[in-house]
Amino acid sequence: MKPTAFVYSSHDRSDYIHRQMIVERALESWDNKTIMHLPFSQRDQGQQEWDYGNFRWYYSGFEQYGLDHTPYFYNDYLRREDVDAFFQSLWHSQVVVLGGGNSSLGLSRYKQMGAFYYNDPGLFERILHERQERGLLTVGFSAGADQLCEYLSSCVDYSLPDPYGFKLLKNVVTTLHHENGREDEIYRLAVNLPHCLAFGLPNDSGVAGDQGVLPSGNIWQVLWFIEDQSWDSPRDQWHIKTRMGQKILHYYADGRNWSFNGGDKMVRIMSPEGQPLDAVIITNNGQFIDYWTQSPSWDSSIESILNRW
Repeated sequence: MKPTAFVYSSHDRSDYIHRQMIVERALESWDNKTIMHLPFSQRDQGQQEWDYGNFRWYYSGFEQYGLDHTPYFYNDYLRREDVDAFFQSLWHSQVVVLGGGNSSLGLSRYKQMGAFYYNDPGLFERILHERQERGLLTVGFSAGADQLCEYLSSCVDYSLPDPYGFKLLKNVVTTLHHENGREDEIYRLAVNLPHCLAFGLPNDSGVAGDQGVLPSGNIWQVLWFIEDQSWDSPRDQWHIKTRMGQKILHYYADGRNWSFNGGDKMVRIMSPEGQPLDAVIITNNGQFIDYWTQSPSWDSSIESILNRW
């Protein structure tokens, strides 16, 4: 079992996240060592090129191992053949990265790609879910992380025309660049979206996941919690909150909280309608904790949790 979605917050191209979680997934393939980079959430061509440039220098270091990284830039005058090539690459690429910027702008543009020539604004999202079913990885950085979750996190503070994310992490919402003093942002998400798990992701950290449907029709989901302290540029120390001991913070709708460490996991079971049925935390030292009571669980493996549902 490997993640098929990964949402994260980082200051720069920290090595553990960007190599182990992203680049190495592309390099695993014998014949498809491809990363497709989508900076659609940046407003104009120059900003989109800037977004890709922030990743390109890191990707380039792996070209000697066969990595093929390609950006796709959005504009309002795309030809039919451009859109066809876009969706072919979206389907085929081993890893797809949704870049940073404005979450609502990018969300609208991804949907417009299907509406341009196919009259199908849901095409982009469906291909993302088909990628997930095929075991391919889709990554969201910053705004891209927002877009891959159940809702855009700003929906609790603003009336958005389209608050819905692509749901590659079903019933998960996040805040990005979390730091001390911003706990209330996570709590508001938890209270307003009680069927979702609300996380605050500090730099440099993320949540990876895989999900599917059990024979019973219930939905299973496994989450991996990722911490990265590898970016060690002295001038950037203030930005890397994980190096200061900041954890991935989660709030329950009742006000309780839980801090996740790197290497922790969670297994969730939801009804076909998305209602929570079961959840177990697996700590990085192998303890199984019932999510609701925060007490030890009798479970001993991910499989034992899935099998009882």
